[in-house]
Amino acid sequence: MNIFFDCDYTIISWDSQLRPGIPDLFQKLKDDGHIIYVWSGAGIRWYDLRKHNLESYVDDCFHKPLYDYKRRMVGLGVTVTPDIVIDDYPDIVSALGGIRCKPFVSYRGSDREAEAIYHIIKALSLHYYPSGAYSLPDYR
Repeated sequence: MNIFFDCDYTIISWDSQLRPGIPDLFQKLKDDGHIIYVWSGAGIRWYDLRKHNLESYVDDCFHKPLYDYKRRMVGLGVTVTPDIVIDDYPDIVSALGGIRCKPFVSYRGSDREAEAIYHIIKALSLHYYPSGAYSLPDYR
C-alpha cells in the first residue's frame, strides 16, 4: 500500500521531536512491502527526515493539500495516490481514507500511537476493508 504520513503533529512535534516508535514503524512497514511517503502542508520536508534518520524509509515527499484534497493533489505535484493516510487532522483522513492519530504536540515517552498504527495497517493489509477513516482508540 501507498502510505502517506503527515509530518507536523503526526510524526514530528512542534519542537521537532520525533514521535516514539516511528523508526521501528517505518522499518516494519517497509519489511511488509509498503511504500512510505511523507507530506506536509508546510512544504516538502526532506530536511526533517534527514535530521531524524528517516530518509532511507521514505520513497518521496510532497506538499500536502490543506483543502479540496483530491483535486488539489494534482496541482501540488502529488504523483502517487494514497491508499492510506496517517494524520492528526480528521478532515483529510475522512476525505482520503486512513487513520487519525492523536496530535503529537510534545514528546511523551508513553506515546504508543506508532504501535497502534502498525497493528491497524497490518490488519487492513491482511483483510479487505472498504476505504474509510479510522481513529485510534485512546489507550492512555
